[in-house]
Order: sequence, then C-alpha cells, then structure tokens
Amino acid sequence: MDNLNMTNEPGARIREIYKTITGAEDIASFVGGEFITGSGTELALTDPSTGKVFAQYKDADKAVINAAMDAAATAQKEWMKLTASGRGRVMFEIARQIRANAAVIAEVESRSAGRPIRDIRGEVTKVAEMFEYYAGWCDKLHGDVIPVPTTHLNYTRNEPIGTVVQITPWNAPLNTGGWQIAPAICAGNAVVIKPSELTPLSTILLGVLCEKGGAPRGLVNVIAGQGTTAGQAAIAHPQTGLVVFVGSAFAGSIIAAEAAKNVVPCILELGGKSANIVFDDADIDRAILGAQSAIFGGAGQSCVAGSRLLVHRSIHQKFVEKYTEATQRIPVGDPFLDTTQIGPINNLRQWNKITEMVETGIKEGATLATGGRKPSELEATGGYYFAPTILDNVAPQATLSKEEVFGPVVGVTPFDSEEEAIALANDNPYGLAGAVWTQNVARAHRVASQVRAGTFWINGYKTISVMSPFGGFGKSGYGRSSGRDALLAYTQTKSIWVETAADPVITFGYFAG
Repeated sequence: MDNLNMTNEPGARIREIYKTITGAEDIASFVGGEFITGSGTELALTDPSTGKVFAQYKDADKAVINAAMDAAATAQKEWMKLTASGRGRVMFEIARQIRANAAVIAEVESRSAGRPIRDIRGEVTKVAEMFEYYAGWCDKLHGDVIPVPTTHLNYTRNEPIGTVVQITPWNAPLNTGGWQIAPAICAGNAVVIKPSELTPLSTILLGVLCEKGGAPRGLVNVIAGQGTTAGQAAIAHPQTGLVVFVGSAFAGSIIAAEAAKNVVPCILELGGKSANIVFDDADIDRAILGAQSAIFGGAGQSCVAGSRLLVHRSIHQKFVEKYTEATQRIPVGDPFLDTTQIGPINNLRQWNKITEMVETGIKEGATLATGGRKPSELEATGGYYFAPTILDNVAPQATLSKEEVFGPVVGVTPFDSEEEAIALANDNPYGLAGAVWTQNVARAHRVASQVRAGTFWINGYKTISVMSPFGGFGKSGYGRSSGRDALLAYTQTKSIWVETAADPVITFGYFAG
C-alpha cells in the first residue's frame, strides 16, 4: 500500500481503517463500485496536528470523470427501477452502515480535518440521521393536481435531474458530503461528488458504505482530485444536470460561471460574515458561551461562524473582559484528546491567511485582547494551531468586518441602538447566519426579521436540524441544504395535461386557464 505506507502510528491507523472498509490498497477515486487511480499530479494528505504527510495519491484525470459520469447514468436508471419505498429501505440501510462504522469514520475525519474527535463523533451520527430523514421522504415525494378551469386533468411530477455533481470543502467533508448526497439520491439522482483534495478519505468511505447499504454501483461516485482539474472537468461534462458547491464565494462565482456555459443550474452554499448581536439586557454568561461556540467551534472554520460580535456600548467593556478571560481557558490541542475544544487549522495556507488577517486587523486600529498566534506550548508539535483570538474595537469598515477569516478570530464592535445594530449586521455582502441575545421578546423578533440572513438564532447559536432548510442570502449563495427545500431542489417539475372532454376543442393558440 505505497500511498498509505507511513511509519508514524497515526498514518498506520488510517491505513488500517481505510483498507478494512474499502478493501482497497491505495487512495483513488471510487467509481462504479471500483477504485480508479488518476494519472494527474501527486497530491499529499497532511495531518494538521503535526504538519506531517500521512498519504499520497494521484489527481483524477478526465478519464476518471468520464467513467464516473457513465457509471452514474447507468446506476440512476437502476435506482429508479426500485419502488420509492424500496429506495427508502436502502437509505435506512446506508444509515445503519454509517452507525456501525461511526467510531472509525470519526477517527479518519478527525485525523484528516484536524477537528476535535469529541465533535466529529456527533457529526457522524448526524450524517446517519440525514439518510434516515430522507429515507422517510422517498415515498412521500409527489406532485400536485392543479384545478385548472378547463376540461383537462393537469398534474405535476417531481422528477430527478439525473446526474448531480457535488463539490465539498475541507473543513467538514463527511458532514457536508452526507448532507448533500442524501437528498440527491432520495430524489432519484445519481451523484458524482468531489471532496476537497485535502480531505477526501471520509467521503470515499461514505461512498463505499452507500454501496454496502444496497445502492447500485455507481449511484454514488467519489472523485479524489483537485477542483481546478477534476472538479472543472465534472462541471463541464455534458451529462451534468446540476452542480452543488459548498465553499468560498470566490470559487462559487467561478463555478457558477462555468456551469452557466452549459445552462446548468447550481446550488451554492458559500461564505459568511455572520453578526452575533448582544444587547444590554442579555444574559451575559449565556451570551459569552454562545459567542465562544459561534466563532471558536471547529477553530472558526465554519461558514456560519459568528465572526462579527456586536455588543451594546453600555456593557461592551465588561463583556469583553469576561469574554477574554473565558476564552483564555478554552483547551487548544491534540484533536484526539476528549478534553480538546479547539484543534488545529486544517492546512498551512489557511493558517497563514488567518495570521495575515489578524495582523491587518491590528494595523487598521483594532486592539488584540487575546490570542493572535500559535499557542507557545504547541510550537513543538509542528501542527497548525492558532489560539482563539479576540480583536476589540474593530471599525465597521475594517477588513476584519468585511472579509471572511475562516479561523478562530472574532472582531468586537460596539453599538448604541437597535437600529445601529441592524444596520451594522446588514452592512456586509454576505447573509448566511446571525444571532441576537436579549430578553426582550419583541426586540428579538424585530431584529430577526430585519437582519438579512438565511438562518438566524435568538439566544442561541449553531443549532441546525436535518428537517430545517439551510442556506444563505446575497453573497452567501442560493438554494438550500436539508429539509424539504433541499429535496425539491434536486428535482425538476413536469406538468402533464390530459384532455378529458369527449369532443375537445382544438385551437391554434395557447389555451390558458
């Protein structure tokens, strides 16, 4: 197993898990139930907690993409031969496979992405729940009968699109992959999914478990490769019926433009610069915990991260002092320790970007309250650790208020009134999420209704459900993940007209009812 043959123990453990679940020796694209090695550039997988490479593999080429598209087209036809309830039973079995392998999948995800295993264990369960939720939808997806004022019977069908291309990021590959695959196959589609080239392993395992759960070979194909090569080839392929992308706004705009060349629709879940608003009547201790969870969970590598903390001026100083003290107590370190709450940044390039953003924030006038560097006690690890960072008195027009950091860095900005807080929250092109902390119920609902965001929390943060739609406004993208909205996004509506009159009137014009 050359491309997983590592001398360090973590690499050996990942090798063991990968081989046990997949039966494969090497990392490669999982296409049509088989592993196909690409002929492109050799890519490396790095353990973020040590900075050491633990595996290598070859970038997928166009031949791999073509094989995946052919396999998907064949499998989709087989999938639709099953009854709706039959597809639901398969999806329940996929969920069972995920649960049965949850512990080892969590190991792979934590090692690859660098996120604390205590968090990943819960996320694996959520992926299984997503398949169970959509399994229940399989025999409930139906069209409508339209009461048109003519002699016709008019009804609609929600039909699958065919082959869906999904491109997912490195911060939460398993979670994001599962949340995209489940509604897609529930709706009757086949999937060609390309996880980030930095973190492909957990998605490959998920693809294998879908097949073990009874999905036809080729229903879920996983491409191991780069976005600029394999991803672009998949988007441009003539069989692609829908492109789903989760990642940065910059990359999303490029992908949307590429898809538009073939008039292929997109679902885009992009970046965020979410505002977390704390009023003077808030429960301060709860708001501090919420503000920590909002930005420091997952080391801030989350599209919904509450990276803009707006605090009422009357409590600003007291809040920042207590927030800083509490933040300095958050355990940062080895993601495999159950005591760790913040693990490393996923990759060195992102670590460097975070460092530059903090330096820019200070140069533009913000005050560093805590953090801003790698914790000294973790210097020797070689890992990409970054201390939870608070920058106070960040100006509304500062870079830190406008651009996504994607790291454990929060900018605090004081405000004086409800109107100003709403204006500050909306003074940004993104619109993915937001929150408000107050004990005034009327104010809470006023703010929630006026802040432009696809998801908004009142006295909480980061609560999501497979049953509820998730997505953004503005530069944060369009389309929805999870819930009924996501399921419908993976279908296309067909309107069918049946003439019922014994002696119908035939005209040369449109007969509008």
